[in-house]
Amino acid sequence: MDARDPGGDADPAEVSAARRPRQGGDRFGRRAFVAAASAAAILAGTGTGTAAGAAAGSGEPPALADLDSSLPDFHPLLKEELRFPLAWGTSPIRDVRAWRRAARAKVEEHLFVAPDHTPFAPEFGERHPERDGFTRELVTFSLARYERVRGALLTPHGSGPFPAVLLLHDHGARFDIGKEKLVRPWYDDTRLAPAEAWADRYFDGRFLGDELARRGYAVLAVDALGWGDRGPITYEQQQALASNLYHLGSSLAGLMAREDARAAAFLAGLDRVDRRRVAAVGFSMGAFRAWQTAALSDDIAAAASVCWMTGLKEVMVPGNNILRGQSSYYMLHPGLARYLDFPDVASIGAPKPMFFLNGGQDPLFPADGVRVAHDKLRAVWRSRRAEERLRLKTWPDLGHVFTAPQQDEVVAWLDSVL
Repeated sequence: MDARDPGGDADPAEVSAARRPRQGGDRFGRRAFVAAASAAAILAGTGTGTAAGAAAGSGEPPALADLDSSLPDFHPLLKEELRFPLAWGTSPIRDVRAWRRAARAKVEEHLFVAPDHTPFAPEFGERHPERDGFTRELVTFSLARYERVRGALLTPHGSGPFPAVLLLHDHGARFDIGKEKLVRPWYDDTRLAPAEAWADRYFDGRFLGDELARRGYAVLAVDALGWGDRGPITYEQQQALASNLYHLGSSLAGLMAREDARAAAFLAGLDRVDRRRVAAVGFSMGAFRAWQTAALSDDIAAAASVCWMTGLKEVMVPGNNILRGQSSYYMLHPGLARYLDFPDVASIGAPKPMFFLNGGQDPLFPADGVRVAHDKLRAVWRSRRAEERLRLKTWPDLGHVFTAPQQDEVVAWLDSVL
């Protein structure tokens, strides 16, 4: 999902603006992006010669009627067959620790991307101390064996070691900025205006990473494949990118999952960080990434996920944006739904402290789907006698946003659990 999927309705002009050249793009993004996808020629021809291609080239998503018709007539029967037999309470495994190991192994089996132990070999850029209590710097490291990436690293003033947050950016159908949606881009003036506009639209004008650093947290934000330094792609290119990775025996969602876990390990291993106090935090697709990373990484001690939790059956309904495909490939592990639902995967993180927030007016996540997911989450934390470590909250008057009051509540919660 994205913001014509998960973040609201993206302006096609904003999407087309993603093609602007970026400072340092050759070194950090485009060459590595094309090599990783092995798809430059195919992507260049995406959607040509067909009516669907003309619609995709316009930057407009398909009409809702078209989305509804993309469900086969027999889709209710397919839903009935989804029993999630490895879910806690359904699985024959009754020992919760054994269940957690089995469920995590099943998820990893469906990533189609092997664990990566490439040395990080970080290169730290110039440090920029700020008057508001923290230092900014860029760090380049091997996120995977395929490429090195550039991350934004913020460190509070003081001796440390500090608690830390891995910040995971949203989708939003805006690809020219990734980490810049969360950290003010001091290193590239061309990204500042779109980043500020994004912060105004979804975060009450705040850069969440800067806010966390002011409050004593070390912060790392890195672009996912396709965004910022590692792109930018366009909305209509996502499906081709995913397809090409599947053809290459890989997976777009699996790669992102492995890379997020690698980023967590890199952050936890920094001398300035207290490795026992590292959290993952994200909004929208970043929320999906946060609970997924908490499930798959032992380097994450807690996670806060804002506006991404539901039951699969409840979200795959006519009119829901997940039916567009495209952006959803970043969150699709083929075949995994035969075993586990979304909240089942998140529950692998139990009994870690985890906070799930959603907006009661969020059109992307129907209330019944949120309710189903919350019930499943409660059952697992309760089985670990750790229900107090799970926080579930709905803001009834809010939609798909991460407002300043919500941010304050998340930071206060982090203070209490890390």
